[in-house]
Amino acid sequence: MTTTGLYDLVTSEGDDGTMHPAEQLWTPGEDAVENGFIVHRGMHVTGIDDPTDDHLYPVGFVVLGHQRWADIIEAAAAYMARVHGWRNLHLYPGDDPAERIPRIPRAVLTHGVFLRHPHPDHGCGCEWDETWRMVWAPADEPGAVPITALRHPAAAVTAASIPDPDHGAPATWSA
Repeated sequence: MTTTGLYDLVTSEGDDGTMHPAEQLWTPGEDAVENGFIVHRGMHVTGIDDPTDDHLYPVGFVVLGHQRWADIIEAAAAYMARVHGWRNLHLYPGDDPAERIPRIPRAVLTHGVFLRHPHPDHGCGCEWDETWRMVWAPADEPGAVPITALRHPAAAVTAASIPDPDHGAPATWSA
């Protein structure tokens, strides 16, 4: 494994003994929609899971660029409506509507690095082919792109592992 800054690029050994990257840095652009983002009022938004990947629905949302808090809430609701057919953002299906949930969390302005698996020149044929993952990163990290993140209001506070500006993370609160 090759380490570059705060994230790791996975490598594998070829038949000839040469090490090849199994992942590449991916900068979301025109292909963002093809990779799980939807476009809502010009913003690219997607749902994210926590590190265990064991939820049926997103525990948080990522929007490319730095956006206003109210716009992120609207984009997250649009994502849930379009992808999961939800009419509102507040509860997971089957939740008790009488149960008190936390208020809608504030959005965080931060940066992330997108890693795409596999590296297009060295496909491995594993279950992760053609997928990407995101790693939180400081703004000056090579390949970092601006991101606004928002935890789903029904998810546990720590579920999405979104950077917390109040606890030293490389992030600020969205206005």
